[in-house]
Amino acid sequence: MSTLTIRQARADDCPLILQFIRDLALYERALDEVQATVPQLEALLFGENPRVYGVICEEDGEALGFALYFFNFSSWLGRLGLYLEDLYVNPAQRGKGAGKALLRHLAQVAVAEGCGRFEWNVLDWNEPAIRFYESFGARPQSEWTGYRLTGEALQAFAAGKG
Repeated sequence: MSTLTIRQARADDCPLILQFIRDLALYERALDEVQATVPQLEALLFGENPRVYGVICEEDGEALGFALYFFNFSSWLGRLGLYLEDLYVNPAQRGKGAGKALLRHLAQVAVAEGCGRFEWNVLDWNEPAIRFYESFGARPQSEWTGYRLTGEALQAFAAGKG
């Protein structure tokens, strides 16, 4: 019987991680928005001061999926939080428990680090993911609306325009 294992990503996983990122973006109908490169991933995950962390789910040495996460902060709780940036399992490998294993691993990391929250976003049209998350007790946070500055708007605002 095969066993799923979760391991910390290694620098030599960066091409695989980038492929998983692209596969996720394709599923989310946003492949043209991916600008990440292997050198960027190597620097952020494995540089002198890592800011992002990754884990890989494997079965018999074959990578089934991955998760990328980082720590944020809740001033109200006075504690760190764990923010899941990406979770992806190869569609051909779904149904084996890889997604739940990745999420459980990150929940364990959050508890071990004393985090007050474990959070992520999901696209409102992604009903399979929504059902999956709600199946183990995750609840949507509908009272908050996310905002984002990117590209030219970010550059202009940072330069004092607007």
